[in-house]
Amino acid sequence: MSYETVIGLETHAQLATESKMFCGCPTKFGAKPNTNICPVCTGQPGVLPVTNKKAIELAIKTAIALNCKIEPQSVFARKNYFYPDLPKGYQVSQYELPLATNGHLEIEVGGNIRKIGIIRVHLEEDAGKSIHQGAGRILGSASSLIDYNRTGTPLIEIVSEPDIRSPKEAAVFMQALANLLQYIGVCDAKMEEGSLRCDANLSVRERGSSEFGVRTELKNMNSFKAVEKALLFEEKRHTEVLADGGKISQETRFFDDTTNTTHGMRGKEEAHDYRYFPEPDLVPVAPDKKWVEAIRSALGELPEERKNRFIANHRLSSNDAFLLISQRATADFFEECVILLNKPKIIANWILGDLQAYLNARNLTIKQANFSPVQLVELIQLIDKGTISGKIAKTVLIKVLETGNSVKDVIAESGMTQMSDEGTLVKIVQSVLAANPKQVEQYKAGKTTIIAFLVGQVMKETKGRANPGLANKILKQELDT
Repeated sequence: MSYETVIGLETHAQLATESKMFCGCPTKFGAKPNTNICPVCTGQPGVLPVTNKKAIELAIKTAIALNCKIEPQSVFARKNYFYPDLPKGYQVSQYELPLATNGHLEIEVGGNIRKIGIIRVHLEEDAGKSIHQGAGRILGSASSLIDYNRTGTPLIEIVSEPDIRSPKEAAVFMQALANLLQYIGVCDAKMEEGSLRCDANLSVRERGSSEFGVRTELKNMNSFKAVEKALLFEEKRHTEVLADGGKISQETRFFDDTTNTTHGMRGKEEAHDYRYFPEPDLVPVAPDKKWVEAIRSALGELPEERKNRFIANHRLSSNDAFLLISQRATADFFEECVILLNKPKIIANWILGDLQAYLNARNLTIKQANFSPVQLVELIQLIDKGTISGKIAKTVLIKVLETGNSVKDVIAESGMTQMSDEGTLVKIVQSVLAANPKQVEQYKAGKTTIIAFLVGQVMKETKGRANPGLANKILKQELDT
């Protein structure tokens, strides 16, 4: 029997606000445990919450970018469940009347465009964090500690339609969503810090069937690769159970990233288990139409539009354009460079190659690096003029990034200008040929590709400073005489 996989994702994104959802406590990551808390976010008697307007604005911005309908009125509700990291005994969320509905996000998988539906975008507050002593999970731990710093942090939950048909599509969707949230300044999307989290619902059904199979919910996926790996395991497990005539139990499962397997945690709760009811201390959210339109106007060009423009106007590959627009600052850097020098492909290669490798190794963004579009363009122009070689330029780039000095100062101090004096290079070439008689004989016997080795020896002799084109030309002249 042939099976089809059906996946829907519930993504929680921490909004980029300075204070929490219903109080003034800071949201900065990394503070000492239980220092960013107050009577409101810890649910002390007699306190009243006040909604964070900035959080609503960022949620509306996200909904617009996801092509959603902004509802004229949404209502906060209490989601009741009892767990140590939830000090109030309930989570303030939105249930029957969410902020936005009926949107979509387009993704590209294997050269094909897929439109993934968005059921809803709603606001809620985060819970605290349980820290288990002596084990990664509560099972097997000696004791558990609670850090309430995260309690009350503003979140949006983005719920997709069950339109995703493979673990690969799920990972691509998550990456595209993370890029979008970063690009519009709503969330930093750092899964390793918990600011972007994903729960996945997966089921399989007989191919051609319109009925959904029994689904399981997967938790604890803290990277895009983990999302794909967890779903791959669960897809295989569902298929094997059904093929053997067994039945899938509806449950919540935990992904173990040390073994790339999933394990049962508890039976899957239904909405009625949470006893939702409207939050009596908060008024409904009714965004003014002028405010919504002002947010829409300020959004400007969205990532997918910019990517398509890069492909059309600059003839970049789809992959290069996608990587450039993954961070808004990187896309802006690229465009500033192209304004100064109309060589988009070469500029993209430098940004996505050596520059990005340096930044990734140091966990920096292009904004944090002490490097400007003017400096990159200057470097490329010096290569074009023959002042430095491409190899030397890579060394210059690193030194500029490390020291903050100008391109010209780094070249002058290091003496790394390209050697283009023909008379000097002739003597070096003759010395190299004299030191490699075997390769000279091979060339004269018809093995002309050996010249690449000889060019390499000239470059080695000049410590990479020789003009490779000129070195190649002189070598041919000397060998052919």
